[in-house]
Amino acid sequence: MGTMKAMGRWIYIALIILVLFPFNLIAGLSFSITPAIALLLGLIYALIFKCPFPKFNKKASKYLLQVSVVGLGFGMNINESLKSGSEGMTFTIISVLGVMVAGILIGYWLHLNRNTSYLIASGTAICGGSAIAAVGPIVKANEEQMAVSLGVIFILNAIALFIFPPIGHYFDMTQQQFGTWAAIAIHDTSSVVGAGESFGAEALQTATLIKLTRALWIIPLSLITMLLFRDKSSKISIPWFIFLFILAMTINTFCNLPQELTSSLIWIAKKGLVLTLFLIGASLSLSAIKSVGFKPLLLAILLWVLIGVGSFVVVMNSM
Repeated sequence: MGTMKAMGRWIYIALIILVLFPFNLIAGLSFSITPAIALLLGLIYALIFKCPFPKFNKKASKYLLQVSVVGLGFGMNINESLKSGSEGMTFTIISVLGVMVAGILIGYWLHLNRNTSYLIASGTAICGGSAIAAVGPIVKANEEQMAVSLGVIFILNAIALFIFPPIGHYFDMTQQQFGTWAAIAIHDTSSVVGAGESFGAEALQTATLIKLTRALWIIPLSLITMLLFRDKSSKISIPWFIFLFILAMTINTFCNLPQELTSSLIWIAKKGLVLTLFLIGASLSLSAIKSVGFKPLLLAILLWVLIGVGSFVVVMNSM
């Protein structure tokens, strides 16, 4: 047992090195781990070994994602980004309200626990685990309700990172179309940014901007949740890193930063994102998967199909 645990630690460290640094396959050819492969490696590791540093994984993935997103801001022009993302922001407002209402109604129809329905709807409507973590304490969700909600969102979020780029290429979506669609239809920021990067630079820019605009809805959602669940004592979790992302875009737009500096910051940010996805995958636990019941999974799938297909049709016909 101890040998297996020690082996798991060394493999964990080796995978982190593999994820971070490109390596040579043959002389003159190098191979870098993509966001999707990093997530897959993390998932495979989690299914074979138990994560050796669970607390580190949880904190590191959270803060590394935020730092990486801020770093990507140094590669964006705020004027061009706002112009390319303006249509997506309208979709964001409609999709957030629509998914929340649909989630509550479908959850009631399925006779699902009120808290679980609300958490899954929040995660689908806004930004996955971050939204669930924000509203969970307000609705006084217990550990089982939190685990189930996070579990179903995690499963669908992982699937999205693998299937969205091929779907986008199959339907010959433009960079802006795919970026908008991914930002609205994929749950977590990590997979949205990962899918955008896989599709292209412009898709990455559009997806990141729209997704972070959508994430700001955590604030009004928390306020509304306090009113609905009659709890004014709970604190609102504000995603401050989004404002740092905007600051990074502003600096890059109006300050003449050396190209070597911005290129380095973007490279580091992308590597940070890839490592984030590995850490997220490695944090998976079989107990979390087993705790997901049929009804919560059905609700999450129905909402995902609703937002995915609905936003796809709108994007393809209006952009």
